[in-house]
Amino acid sequence: MPSFKTLDDLNDITGKRVLVRVDLNVPVSDGKVTDSTRIERVAPTILELSGKGAKVILLAHFGRPKGGPDPQFSLDIIQSAVEAVLDHRVHFATDCIGAPAAEAIASMENGGILLLENTRFHKGEEKNDPEFVKALAANGDLFVNDAFSAAHRAHASTEGLAHILPAYAGRTMQAELEALEKGLGNPTRPVVAIVGGAKVSTKIDLLKNLVKQVDALVIGGGMANTFLAAQGIDVGKSLCEHDLADTAREIMAEAGKAGCAIVLPTDGVVAREFKAGAVNETVSVKSIPADAMMLDVGPESIASVNAWIGKANTLVWNGPLGAFEIEPFDKATVSAAKHAAEETKAGRLVSVAGGGDTVSALNHAGVADDFTYVSTAGGAFLEWMEGKPLPGVDVLSRAK
Repeated sequence: MPSFKTLDDLNDITGKRVLVRVDLNVPVSDGKVTDSTRIERVAPTILELSGKGAKVILLAHFGRPKGGPDPQFSLDIIQSAVEAVLDHRVHFATDCIGAPAAEAIASMENGGILLLENTRFHKGEEKNDPEFVKALAANGDLFVNDAFSAAHRAHASTEGLAHILPAYAGRTMQAELEALEKGLGNPTRPVVAIVGGAKVSTKIDLLKNLVKQVDALVIGGGMANTFLAAQGIDVGKSLCEHDLADTAREIMAEAGKAGCAIVLPTDGVVAREFKAGAVNETVSVKSIPADAMMLDVGPESIASVNAWIGKANTLVWNGPLGAFEIEPFDKATVSAAKHAAEETKAGRLVSVAGGGDTVSALNHAGVADDFTYVSTAGGAFLEWMEGKPLPGVDVLSRAK
């Protein structure tokens, strides 16, 4: 893993203006934050810096405003939720650069916390415009990046600032990078990956990278149907990308060359309707009725997945094994998640999971807190699994 500085490398920062890039892109309904998980993740960094007497200046984006300031995307909406999580007064500035920001920062006391307005209200943010980067940098003495979830974008507040100011990884960024190193960077073998979800087309790069990195690749969800069909199996009305059969065969061939086992379902739970409580039956994947669709893997397949988890020392998970949102098609995902959690708690497994559906699935199974690390980073986590460089991470290793 590339070396990078953390908060442990900061000496006396009393009175220092510390620009902290955080992820406050949280869900909001009727003006209220409905899930404060991302705020909770960055709270340790903010409070540690504040406790050491720094002037903590928060940089963040919210939504996708177009063309400039837009009240519905103002971080003013988030301010009270940040205060509630931190249990600390948080001031707000109506811009992230210029006089509003400078005046608010000038009035800060040591240990104070200030939230600047949405960085995406300026086109220079996503363009990583040098002049906008300079305008942001004028507000700080140090830069701390604690937004791994935005690290796959080379934006002014995620990448540009690290070229101008001394840069450090916040506690959440540090924890994420250390967990990912254990997952694929320098893992303890055997390594097993579980990849599920609806479509192969969204995870081609991921699958091609993983077969070179792991000892076994478990494929579930709708994706598995495409691989089964590529082997000549009739999957009935199951979700399937028949046009990607050649791609599936290519991935299986690459896995064979790399010595990676591909684990596909051997039985499945099928139904004629996609709804809760639908009449269903368990059949061999070679006997899927023409008018039915596979919505979960069956007990034989669950046993196989759990056996692979039992053999592993490291597990990387992205995507559910079935339509877990609808009972009874959640059984495979819940069973595998609970087994992985048990192995992790017993000290036999390092388990790293991420991706929106994956986090929801682990929460549904009630085991998210039992995994070694669960990433809320979404796109950045997926691009890391694909083996792609993350600009916001790479620049920390080169930072002055």
